[in-house]
Amino acid sequence: VQLQASGGGSVQTGDLLRLSCAASDPRFKDYAVGWFRQAPGKEREGVACISPGGSVTYYRNSVEGRFTVARDKGNTRFTISRDKGDKTVSLQMNTLKSEDTAVYYCHADTTVRQYWGQGTLVTVSS
Repeated sequence: VQLQASGGGSVQTGDLLRLSCAASDPRFKDYAVGWFRQAPGKEREGVACISPGGSVTYYRNSVEGRFTVARDKGNTRFTISRDKGDKTVSLQMNTLKSEDTAVYYCHADTTVRQYWGQGTLVTVSS
């Protein structure tokens, strides 16, 4: 499975960006897909994940330090979604902060293997 991440760029605090992860594999709709990020000097961390079919989404809980099911998005600034054709998974990022600066990677879990995209750089400056 080849994953192509795109949509990164340089923005200012408070701006928004939409990242996309595309795959040519027709079975992409059957894979759990997630977005991870790695800031300079830090470990890679999960941001959001969406189930096969898109019925369940998970977001990183900054307090618990792990993914939790999004029953209520509340103040979540990020939204993960699948497009209607199930060929891309997007990460809408609103009200960006400087701490969101990182390389963002998409990840697909087929339950047999895991795949990573090449990463797209997001730089948020004040």
